[in-house]
Amino acid sequence: MADVQQVIKALEGIKDPYCGRSITTTDQVKEVDVNGTTASFILELTTHSAPLWEETKERVKQHVLKEVPELKEVNVQLREHQRKIEPIGQIGLTARSVIAVGSGKGGVGKSTVASCLAYALKKSGAKVGLMDADIYGPSIPHLLGVGGRPEVIEKRIQPKEVDGMKVISMGLIVEPGEAVIWRGPMLHGAVTQFLRDTDWGPLDYLIIDMPPGTGDIALTLSQLLPLTGSVVVCTPQEVALLDAIKAVAMFRKVKIPVLGMVENMSGFVCPDTGKQWDIFGRGGAQRKAQELDVPFLGDVPITMSIRQQGDAGKTSDVLQNEVTAPRFEQLAYNLVKQLADSAAEKPPIPSLTVL
Repeated sequence: MADVQQVIKALEGIKDPYCGRSITTTDQVKEVDVNGTTASFILELTTHSAPLWEETKERVKQHVLKEVPELKEVNVQLREHQRKIEPIGQIGLTARSVIAVGSGKGGVGKSTVASCLAYALKKSGAKVGLMDADIYGPSIPHLLGVGGRPEVIEKRIQPKEVDGMKVISMGLIVEPGEAVIWRGPMLHGAVTQFLRDTDWGPLDYLIIDMPPGTGDIALTLSQLLPLTGSVVVCTPQEVALLDAIKAVAMFRKVKIPVLGMVENMSGFVCPDTGKQWDIFGRGGAQRKAQELDVPFLGDVPITMSIRQQGDAGKTSDVLQNEVTAPRFEQLAYNLVKQLADSAAEKPPIPSLTVL
């Protein structure tokens, strides 16, 4: 007959998708019980890994059944693991992962992808913030349908909360139609203030919508805090891919890991006939990602509903649409899986408290 110690021993071989260390070492297994041929326990996972919860649960069950052949059934109850989020960088931002979403050029749907990725992570159960770092052309407020200046309380900027997601943008500060005409140092100051002085609270993910091109915002970010990585958005045609290559090179030059590429406007399926038209081509980003040794996170087709919902300030509805929601949920899953695989391969060193 199986016993509790056998089950715990088997669970030592499972790595937490967030930190890459054994789930028994990090005290994420609770209330282990064995009754005959059935084992039951609680598995705690961070909300950072929310898109992977069900997959991890099934993997744990199958692993225990394999390692303890006396068992016929394994019941796993999932629960949030209450792990403190440590401040990162010189500005003390409390976020587990900071992801920059960039592109080599404008007009490829970068802001739409950034906001939909943030919504997909939020929908999965993660705690998410969205920062619009496109100082000259902030479009996040319009896409999310949010306006009004943010309050400042005790010298802390209070981000707008949209559908449970914290948001900050220059578009919330300047008057509509007013142009921001700043040089590099002022841009640096604005980005620093958004990160340092905004009351973000603890986050699993801070998604940063970057300006298009290869300007100095990426350098500013790399100096302020250790970014988890970047996502490069492009369209399939060769002229767009040439600029995407430059974006990848930029991120690599400033030591920001490239977590993957996304192909936006990838084909169009005619709603009347069901025939697919590759207006801008299709598959170019995936081929280029392979050439550059960069993960490919997925593609998003040209869809009228995405444009309509963005124009109406209801981008959240993209994650309710049966056609578009699975695309962005898959992007979020692939991104988090990429982070989990990296953590498993090279677990981060845990921070120690000096007494």
